[in-house]
Amino acid sequence: MTATSRELVHPDLTDVELTDVLFALSDPARLALVRLIAAEGAQTVTNCQVVDPLSPKSTFSHHLKTLREAGVIRNEPRGRQRMVSLRRDELDERFPGLLGSVL
Repeated sequence: MTATSRELVHPDLTDVELTDVLFALSDPARLALVRLIAAEGAQTVTNCQVVDPLSPKSTFSHHLKTLREAGVIRNEPRGRQRMVSLRRDELDERFPGLLGSVL
């Protein structure tokens, strides 16, 4: 597999702690990204970068990794790009009302 198509690890939400999700959502740039995905549905990574186009790619990648590892988003390969989607149903089941409160 090439680096652009490799699968990333997504935690099972039964293993995710509320503090991890809250930490991931505490950064304004990450919260803006989650709000964009929630409003517009799944986004390719290139489209998501419109949240802060002046931010370095490494910072943007770090935000995606933090959100993914906290169980907030799913980041999956789609050809040469990545599709980022909100794990809304899973999060609502694990932490009822959380997303509605922060979004």
